[in-house]
Amino acid sequence: MSLGDDGYGGDSRSGRTDDGYSTLGGTRQTRTRFADGTGGDGYGGSRRPARSSRSLTMVVGVVVLLVAAIAFANMGGGDDDSGSSGGSGGGKAGAAPTAATGTKPVTGKNGKIASGFAHNEQGAQSAATNYAVALGSAEMFNATARRGILQATHDPAVVERLQTDMDKAYSASLFKNVGLNEDGSTPSGLTFVSRTVPVGTKVVKQSGDTATVEVWCTGLVGLAGQGSTKPVTETWFTITENLKWVQNDWKIESSNQTEGPTPVTGDNRASTADDIAGAVEEYGGFTYAR
Repeated sequence: MSLGDDGYGGDSRSGRTDDGYSTLGGTRQTRTRFADGTGGDGYGGSRRPARSSRSLTMVVGVVVLLVAAIAFANMGGGDDDSGSSGGSGGGKAGAAPTAATGTKPVTGKNGKIASGFAHNEQGAQSAATNYAVALGSAEMFNATARRGILQATHDPAVVERLQTDMDKAYSASLFKNVGLNEDGSTPSGLTFVSRTVPVGTKVVKQSGDTATVEVWCTGLVGLAGQGSTKPVTETWFTITENLKWVQNDWKIESSNQTEGPTPVTGDNRASTADDIAGAVEEYGGFTYAR
């Protein structure tokens, strides 16, 4: 799914390429816990190196690349937790357990999106995770909701141009390719699904007011319901977010996305279209906190 001058592709960690703002550093693994509240509302195969750019339109790939690929194929801060394993020490660490670390989960909200993250490594991870969920939601296909999401998740210095680029990317032709009506609305009797579910995060680099965080995600995308020609499909991808501390919170300056890591598909029997549509409507999302 690739529109504009920012693309993401590939599959296999060795093929992932970070954008111009990133410098691969530590390899600390992090853990998440679910905080009270609800949040906003996904790639396999052989991976190719991702194209990257400093262009603000990079973020389009978070949702647009995913959706197009499928179509064509068919927040209060907290205290520092200096003793946690997610600290800034060197060396490679294994995946951390999912127990809480002591940092308080955010309680603030910017619309439906968590805000007020801690000004530390854990806060950057929490911000990146919640922003990945918002940018991968079905609300991104609605112009008004999309602009609100961009304003809530991005550095104000990049928002205006980014909104213009995103409005061009979410075009009538894209909507048609994913099974939606030309105005982005969902055909009668069907449920449009676009949901990102973070699996884990890794801090690539963090220093003062900047941080680069990778969020490994799985996701659902497609149309659920009787007669759907674009069934809901599971996908796997990693989003790299370059964050900046601005207006007393972490905000995205730029981001890119690559495919995978993708596990072997299980042998679970696929549910009916009605079951999937019902689940999407009945099960809400989470607010994530490191």
